[in-house]
Amino acid sequence: MLDYGKEADRYDASRGGEPRAAAAADAILGLVPADAAALLDVACGTGLVTRCLAARQGLRVTGVDAAYRMARMAADRVPGAVVLGDSRRLPFPDGSFDAVTSVWLLHLLSGPEETSSVVAECARVLRPGGVYVTTVDKAASHDVRSDIDAVLAPRPVLPAVDRVEAVDAYAAEHGLVPTGRARFRGHGQGRSPRSTVDDLGRGWFTQIAPDGPLAARFAEGLAALPDQDVPRPDPQFSLRAYRKRDHLLR
Repeated sequence: MLDYGKEADRYDASRGGEPRAAAAADAILGLVPADAAALLDVACGTGLVTRCLAARQGLRVTGVDAAYRMARMAADRVPGAVVLGDSRRLPFPDGSFDAVTSVWLLHLLSGPEETSSVVAECARVLRPGGVYVTTVDKAASHDVRSDIDAVLAPRPVLPAVDRVEAVDAYAAEHGLVPTGRARFRGHGQGRSPRSTVDDLGRGWFTQIAPDGPLAARFAEGLAALPDQDVPRPDPQFSLRAYRKRDHLLR
Protein backbone atom coordinates (compact mmCIF):
# COMPACT_ATOMS: atom_id res chain seq x y z
CA MET A 1 0.00 0.00 0.00
CA LEU A 2 1.13 3.55 -0.67
CA ASP A 3 2.37 5.63 2.27
CA TYR A 4 -0.30 8.31 2.30
CA GLY A 5 1.75 10.52 4.60
CA LYS A 6 4.50 10.67 1.99
CA GLU A 7 1.92 10.87 -0.79
CA ALA A 8 0.19 13.96 0.65
CA ASP A 9 2.13 16.62 -1.25
CA ARG A 10 1.43 15.12 -4.67
CA TYR A 11 -1.92 13.56 -3.90
CA ASP A 12 -4.25 16.21 -5.33
CA ALA A 13 -2.27 16.87 -8.51
CA SER A 14 -2.07 13.15 -9.31
CA ARG A 15 -5.78 12.50 -8.72
CA GLY A 16 -7.78 15.07 -10.59
CA GLY A 17 -7.57 17.96 -8.12
CA GLU A 18 -10.50 20.33 -7.74
CA PRO A 19 -12.60 19.04 -10.69
CA ARG A 20 -12.61 15.47 -9.35
CA ALA A 21 -13.32 16.67 -5.81
CA ALA A 22 -16.23 18.81 -6.98
CA ALA A 23 -17.69 15.92 -8.99
CA ALA A 24 -17.40 13.62 -5.97
CA ALA A 25 -19.00 16.13 -3.61
CA ASP A 26 -21.89 16.86 -5.98
CA ALA A 27 -22.64 13.14 -6.30
CA ILE A 28 -22.40 12.61 -2.54
CA LEU A 29 -24.67 15.54 -1.74
CA GLY A 30 -27.21 14.16 -4.17
CA LEU A 31 -27.49 11.13 -1.86
CA VAL A 32 -27.43 13.02 1.47
CA PRO A 33 -30.86 14.15 2.77
CA ALA A 34 -31.47 17.87 2.33
CA ASP A 35 -32.20 18.27 6.04
CA ALA A 36 -28.91 16.71 7.20
CA ALA A 37 -27.16 19.11 9.59
CA ALA A 38 -23.96 17.26 10.55
CA LEU A 39 -21.77 15.16 8.22
CA LEU A 40 -18.59 13.21 8.97
CA ASP A 41 -16.10 12.72 6.12
CA VAL A 42 -14.09 9.61 7.09
CA ALA A 43 -10.58 9.33 5.60
CA CYS A 44 -10.92 12.89 4.36
CA GLY A 45 -7.38 12.97 2.97
CA THR A 46 -6.22 16.44 1.96
CA GLY A 47 -9.69 17.87 2.45
CA LEU A 48 -10.56 18.83 -1.12
CA VAL A 49 -13.83 16.88 -1.09
CA THR A 50 -14.44 17.87 2.54
CA ARG A 51 -14.23 21.56 1.62
CA CYS A 52 -16.69 21.07 -1.24
CA LEU A 53 -19.12 19.28 1.07
CA ALA A 54 -18.79 22.06 3.65
CA ALA A 55 -19.88 24.60 1.04
CA ARG A 56 -23.44 23.26 1.22
CA GLN A 57 -25.49 25.76 3.20
CA GLY A 58 -26.64 24.48 6.57
CA LEU A 59 -24.34 21.44 6.61
CA ARG A 60 -21.70 21.24 9.34
CA VAL A 61 -18.90 19.01 8.10
CA THR A 62 -16.18 17.29 10.13
CA GLY A 63 -13.22 15.48 8.56
CA VAL A 64 -11.14 12.71 10.08
CA ASP A 65 -7.98 11.06 8.73
CA ALA A 66 -5.30 8.79 10.18
CA ALA A 67 -2.37 10.23 8.17
CA TYR A 68 -0.99 13.32 9.93
CA ARG A 69 0.18 15.17 6.79
CA MET A 70 -3.12 14.52 5.04
CA ALA A 71 -5.10 15.73 8.05
CA ARG A 72 -2.85 18.80 8.35
CA MET A 73 -3.60 19.80 4.76
CA ALA A 74 -7.31 19.18 5.31
CA ALA A 75 -7.27 21.32 8.45
CA ASP A 76 -5.83 24.21 6.44
CA ARG A 77 -8.71 23.89 3.97
CA VAL A 78 -11.49 23.40 6.52
CA PRO A 79 -10.21 25.19 9.65
CA GLY A 80 -11.44 23.88 12.98
CA ALA A 81 -13.26 20.94 11.42
CA VAL A 82 -10.62 18.20 11.00
CA VAL A 83 -9.33 15.71 13.57
CA LEU A 84 -6.70 12.98 13.50
CA GLY A 85 -8.32 9.58 13.95
CA ASP A 86 -8.50 5.94 12.91
CA SER A 87 -11.49 4.89 10.80
CA ARG A 88 -11.61 1.61 12.76
CA ARG A 89 -12.04 3.51 16.05
CA LEU A 90 -13.68 6.81 15.25
CA PRO A 91 -13.26 9.38 18.05
CA PHE A 92 -16.94 10.34 18.22
CA PRO A 93 -19.93 9.25 20.34
CA ASP A 94 -22.69 7.01 18.99
CA GLY A 95 -25.26 8.75 16.80
CA SER A 96 -23.27 11.97 16.37
CA PHE A 97 -23.95 12.58 12.66
CA ASP A 98 -26.83 12.79 10.20
CA ALA A 99 -24.58 11.58 7.37
CA VAL A 100 -21.23 9.80 7.10
CA THR A 101 -19.09 9.47 3.99
CA SER A 102 -16.04 7.36 3.15
CA VAL A 103 -14.69 8.16 -0.30
CA TRP A 104 -11.86 6.03 -1.74
CA LEU A 105 -11.29 4.25 1.59
CA LEU A 106 -12.76 0.75 1.67
CA HIS A 107 -10.66 -0.53 -1.24
CA LEU A 108 -7.50 0.19 0.78
CA LEU A 109 -8.42 -2.09 3.69
CA SER A 110 -6.73 -5.39 4.34
CA GLY A 111 -9.67 -7.76 4.10
CA PRO A 112 -13.30 -8.47 5.01
CA GLU A 113 -12.79 -8.22 8.78
CA GLU A 114 -11.20 -4.77 8.66
CA THR A 115 -13.67 -3.53 6.06
CA SER A 116 -16.61 -4.69 8.14
CA SER A 117 -15.14 -2.97 11.22
CA VAL A 118 -14.88 0.35 9.36
CA VAL A 119 -18.46 0.08 8.10
CA ALA A 120 -19.49 -0.77 11.67
CA GLU A 121 -17.83 2.39 12.98
CA CYS A 122 -19.47 4.53 10.32
CA ALA A 123 -22.83 3.01 11.28
CA ARG A 124 -22.15 3.51 15.00
CA VAL A 125 -21.60 7.28 14.74
CA LEU A 126 -24.62 7.66 12.45
CA ARG A 127 -27.96 8.55 13.99
CA PRO A 128 -30.96 6.28 13.27
CA GLY A 129 -32.40 7.33 9.93
CA GLY A 130 -29.07 8.87 8.88
CA VAL A 131 -27.27 8.02 5.64
CA TYR A 132 -23.87 6.47 4.98
CA VAL A 133 -22.33 7.08 1.52
CA THR A 134 -19.25 5.23 0.29
CA THR A 135 -17.40 4.47 -2.91
CA VAL A 136 -17.55 0.85 -4.08
CA ASP A 137 -15.80 -1.19 -6.79
CA LYS A 138 -12.95 1.31 -6.90
CA ALA A 139 -10.40 -0.82 -8.77
CA ALA A 140 -12.95 -1.89 -11.37
CA SER A 141 -13.74 1.77 -12.08
CA HIS A 142 -10.26 2.24 -13.52
CA ASP A 143 -10.77 -0.46 -16.16
CA VAL A 144 -12.09 1.61 -19.06
CA ARG A 145 -11.41 -1.11 -21.66
CA SER A 146 -8.41 0.76 -23.07
CA ASP A 147 -5.23 -0.62 -24.65
CA ILE A 148 -3.54 -0.04 -21.27
CA ASP A 149 -6.12 -2.25 -19.57
CA ALA A 150 -5.47 -4.93 -22.17
CA VAL A 151 -1.73 -4.91 -21.38
CA LEU A 152 -2.41 -5.06 -17.64
CA ALA A 153 -5.16 -7.69 -17.83
CA PRO A 154 -2.91 -10.65 -16.80
CA ARG A 155 -1.69 -8.91 -13.63
CA PRO A 156 -2.35 -10.62 -10.29
CA VAL A 157 -5.16 -9.09 -8.27
CA LEU A 158 -6.70 -9.82 -4.90
CA PRO A 159 -10.49 -10.11 -4.53
CA ALA A 160 -11.79 -6.56 -4.01
CA VAL A 161 -13.00 -5.95 -0.46
CA ASP A 162 -15.12 -3.02 -1.69
CA ARG A 163 -17.15 -4.84 -4.33
CA VAL A 164 -20.73 -3.73 -3.96
CA GLU A 165 -22.07 -7.16 -2.99
CA ALA A 166 -19.58 -7.36 -0.12
CA VAL A 167 -20.28 -3.82 1.08
CA ASP A 168 -24.03 -4.49 0.95
CA ALA A 169 -23.42 -7.48 3.24
CA TYR A 170 -21.27 -5.50 5.70
CA ALA A 171 -23.89 -2.76 5.74
CA ALA A 172 -26.74 -5.17 6.45
CA GLU A 173 -24.75 -6.70 9.29
CA HIS A 174 -24.58 -3.28 10.95
CA GLY A 175 -28.14 -2.09 10.47
CA LEU A 176 -27.75 -0.26 7.17
CA VAL A 177 -30.08 -0.73 4.19
CA PRO A 178 -29.39 0.38 0.58
CA THR A 179 -31.10 3.64 -0.28
CA GLY A 180 -29.43 4.98 -3.43
CA ARG A 181 -26.50 4.99 -5.80
CA ALA A 182 -24.67 7.44 -8.05
CA ARG A 183 -21.66 7.74 -10.35
CA PHE A 184 -19.20 10.53 -10.99
CA ARG A 185 -16.28 11.18 -13.29
CA GLY A 186 -12.72 10.85 -12.04
CA HIS A 187 -11.53 14.02 -13.78
CA GLY A 188 -7.89 13.91 -14.78
CA GLN A 189 -7.37 10.26 -13.83
CA GLY A 190 -7.32 8.76 -17.28
CA ARG A 191 -4.09 6.78 -17.56
CA SER A 192 -1.46 7.25 -20.24
CA PRO A 193 1.07 4.49 -20.98
CA ARG A 194 3.96 6.54 -19.57
CA SER A 195 2.13 7.50 -16.36
CA THR A 196 1.14 3.86 -15.85
CA VAL A 197 4.80 2.82 -16.05
CA ASP A 198 5.50 5.45 -13.38
CA ASP A 199 2.70 3.99 -11.25
CA LEU A 200 4.26 0.54 -11.55
CA GLY A 201 7.55 1.95 -10.29
CA ARG A 202 6.04 3.56 -7.21
CA GLY A 203 4.02 0.58 -6.06
CA TRP A 204 0.55 1.66 -7.17
CA PHE A 205 -0.26 -1.90 -8.24
CA THR A 206 0.01 -3.59 -4.87
CA GLN A 207 0.47 -7.14 -6.16
CA ILE A 208 3.39 -6.22 -8.44
CA ALA A 209 6.82 -5.62 -6.90
CA PRO A 210 8.05 -2.30 -8.39
CA ASP A 211 11.57 -3.66 -9.03
CA GLY A 212 10.53 -7.19 -10.00
CA PRO A 213 10.45 -9.01 -13.33
CA LEU A 214 6.65 -8.78 -13.60
CA ALA A 215 6.76 -4.98 -13.39
CA ALA A 216 9.48 -4.95 -16.04
CA ARG A 217 7.37 -7.12 -18.33
CA PHE A 218 4.32 -4.89 -18.01
CA ALA A 219 6.45 -1.75 -18.44
CA GLU A 220 7.80 -3.18 -21.70
CA GLY A 221 4.28 -3.83 -22.96
CA LEU A 222 3.14 -0.35 -22.00
CA ALA A 223 6.17 1.23 -23.65
CA ALA A 224 5.14 -0.40 -26.94
CA LEU A 225 1.74 1.33 -27.00
CA PRO A 226 1.11 4.39 -29.18
CA ASP A 227 0.47 7.90 -27.83
CA GLN A 228 2.63 7.49 -24.75
CA ASP A 229 1.49 10.72 -23.09
CA VAL A 230 -2.15 10.71 -24.19
CA PRO A 231 -4.54 9.91 -21.31
CA ARG A 232 -7.14 7.27 -21.96
CA PRO A 233 -10.76 7.90 -20.78
CA ASP A 234 -11.34 8.97 -17.19
CA PRO A 235 -12.76 6.38 -14.78
CA GLN A 236 -16.35 6.58 -13.57
CA PHE A 237 -16.53 6.01 -9.81
CA SER A 238 -19.52 4.41 -8.10
CA LEU A 239 -21.21 5.52 -4.87
CA ARG A 240 -23.58 3.49 -2.73
CA ALA A 241 -25.84 5.03 -0.07
CA TYR A 242 -27.29 3.24 2.97
CA ARG A 243 -29.82 4.38 5.56
CA LYS A 244 -29.43 3.40 9.20
CA ARG A 245 -32.52 1.63 10.41
CA ASP A 246 -34.61 3.40 12.98
CA HIS A 247 -34.77 0.68 15.62
CA LEU A 248 -38.14 1.97 16.82
CA LEU A 249 -39.60 0.97 13.43
CA ARG A 250 -38.32 -2.61 13.43
